[in-house]
Amino acid sequence: MRSRRRGTHPFPTPLRVAAVGVVVGLLALLTGCGSDDAEQREPGAEVTSQEAEVLSQVLSANREQGGADFEVTAPFAEGAVLTLTGEVDFARDIGRAQAVTSYGDGRPDDTRTLFFTEDDLWQGDVPGLDEALSAAGLPAASYVRRPIAATDASGTASLLDVLVQMVPRLSADSADDPRSFADYSWVGSRSVNGQLSSVFQSGTGARIAVAADSKLLVQYVTQLQDFDVTITLADHGEREITLPADEDTVSLTEHPEIAAALGL
Repeated sequence: MRSRRRGTHPFPTPLRVAAVGVVVGLLALLTGCGSDDAEQREPGAEVTSQEAEVLSQVLSANREQGGADFEVTAPFAEGAVLTLTGEVDFARDIGRAQAVTSYGDGRPDDTRTLFFTEDDLWQGDVPGLDEALSAAGLPAASYVRRPIAATDASGTASLLDVLVQMVPRLSADSADDPRSFADYSWVGSRSVNGQLSSVFQSGTGARIAVAADSKLLVQYVTQLQDFDVTITLADHGEREITLPADEDTVSLTEHPEIAAALGL
């Protein structure tokens, strides 16, 4: 689907993942979830023309709603999961989240506070930041900011950068062509966050769930290399997110010595 925009530790040592095709062509959904007709359908049934029409409007509906709460889960290694929990302003392409890396091997969770736009990523609660700033003779700051890394020549990008790009791209300024959903199939109905939803699958294997009552996107699942990334949306509506102030932020572009000291 068209976008409206053009180690095992994912923080200091970012996991490298194949990003080509992940942050484009993202979504699609359904109408009539939970109806008698839907209940009688066999999994694998092709979408109808009416469903394709609704599917074509899902991303633009997110844009019209303004924003949503979200949770992203990415089990990127055995026993290790990166989870982002926060909210996104689809109208301005701004998000904030708490990022937690859990390992399942006795190590403590690694927690960061994130803010992000289309271009930049802010990280707070970075271990060693106070000491690094003091050693460099720089004023205290709560956040570091850097550009979001683009996919490199090998087709990879850090997992964290891929995830914070995926979330805002679940919206669009206008509807897609319904004919672009010809390869989607209905795979069943289930509850997502307490909402009866129908689940669809694209020809590439991405799975999408839409709520029966609101016809809004409630979940998107895609595969990165050998693990699934799941994005769940809830409480759609307007959001107002204020980015960290410049005086409380150190730019890693302007101060590469801080990036080196922190392993960022």
